[in-house]
Amino acid sequence: MATKTTTKAKKVSAPKTGEFAVIETGGKQYKVMVGEVLKIEKLAGEFAMGDKVLFDKVVLVDNGNDTTIGTPYIAGAKVEALFQKAGRNKTVKVVKFKQKSRYLKRNGHRQPFAEVKISAIK
Repeated sequence: MATKTTTKAKKVSAPKTGEFAVIETGGKQYKVMVGEVLKIEKLAGEFAMGDKVLFDKVVLVDNGNDTTIGTPYIAGAKVEALFQKAGRNKTVKVVKFKQKSRYLKRNGHRQPFAEVKISAIK
């Protein structure tokens, strides 16, 4: 009895060649590319939809040929973004429970965020 075996070829996407940067904001680092929509920690200040946001804490810039690494930041490098919206994430539930002592405490937290679209890396 012959069995038929089939193998499916996996599609391997070509690595994206293009300019990217690593920025630091809200105590975290994000790898960004032009045109990318990014959800980050809440930004200080008031922004309306379409406002320009400037990130000057750029840790790394790679343009495809050269890579520049800052110590700790690259002087003169900036990443421009357009503010899209602000909101709050889903509820994170926090439960404290102590066995045998009738202690149960429930709490919830919604972390604010800002959504930005990267427009330029300079």
